[in-house]
Amino acid sequence: MDGKARWSRAADRPLPPASLTKIMTALLFLESGMPQDAVVTVGTGAGRATGTRLRLRAGEQLRAGDLLAATLIASANDACLALAEHVAGDKARFAVRMNRRALELGMTRTHFTNPCGHDEPAHRSSARDLATLTREALRQPVFAELVATVERRVSSLGGRHFDLVNGNELLGRHPGVVGVKSGYTPRAGKCLVALARRDGVSALIVVLNAPDRWWDTAALLDRVWLDARQVPAAPGR
Repeated sequence: MDGKARWSRAADRPLPPASLTKIMTALLFLESGMPQDAVVTVGTGAGRATGTRLRLRAGEQLRAGDLLAATLIASANDACLALAEHVAGDKARFAVRMNRRALELGMTRTHFTNPCGHDEPAHRSSARDLATLTREALRQPVFAELVATVERRVSSLGGRHFDLVNGNELLGRHPGVVGVKSGYTPRAGKCLVALARRDGVSALIVVLNAPDRWWDTAALLDRVWLDARQVPAAPGR
């Protein structure tokens, strides 16, 4: 995975990224240096989160590392928001950090307004920018481990258990897939960042608003492996 695009279509078009946004949220937490065993108290905002969630309760306490796992594996919006508030104090200040980091990474077609990927008019990114973000996040071993995890159980400090199931349907089913993140909202449609490694070749694919994201991505990955196996013909005499 050398960062060179082998194929693209509308790669710089800004679109709603849905829960692919959580890649940035995870990266900022990991780069913050905050310990994963730190205790996080769920705020009222996180307790009222909508969409995919663990149904955390305001005042409930979990370890930050477990919130990170729930954010990346189960795409839980309440865990994501609790983690963002733990890092920056509130959602608005976290969005400022997200946009600052995006600029540092050269993500010029990206603007974040929330940490979890909810549909908002100014919340957008592009496939190329999300590929850049994902490559940076994969430099973090904890991130790489979590996005390759199919299932995990986490618990609150009060003893409630939460079984996390990865929404990336290619993980563990399509040969070589080792991550990364799926997402969906009504405005964004079906989105996916997929990482696969096979025979020493790595491929990262980003699709936004793709109705057939699983089939399309699997077909693109198979094409990558086919092209990689082809031996250049000897020059003619």
